[in-house]
Amino acid sequence: MQSDIDPRTLIGRKAYDRDGAKIGTVDEVYLDDATGEPEWAAVRTGLFGRDAFVPLEPSEVVDDSLRIPYDRTLIRAAPDLGVGRHLSPEQELRLYHHYRMTVPGT
Repeated sequence: MQSDIDPRTLIGRKAYDRDGAKIGTVDEVYLDDATGEPEWAAVRTGLFGRDAFVPLEPSEVVDDSLRIPYDRTLIRAAPDLGVGRHLSPEQELRLYHHYRMTVPGT
């Protein structure tokens, strides 16, 4: 994600998958404990308001939306970790594995 973006400005933006399909609205942003950089966003999806965690790297802000380079189905199948709480290292590991991302420091 662009490093000059204030993570607070992401909240409320519409989020779209790699094909341009709408996923939902950014509900919360989670910062990396070590760097303080934005690392994950919780996107409110569907009619019942479930939040799906998405990685902010390699996502990007385009116009007024967040573009997430993953398929909508994969995003909606992300582990349900609840929002409003700190993500534990174990929860982050689950997300890295879900998105088949390289775990930092490995």
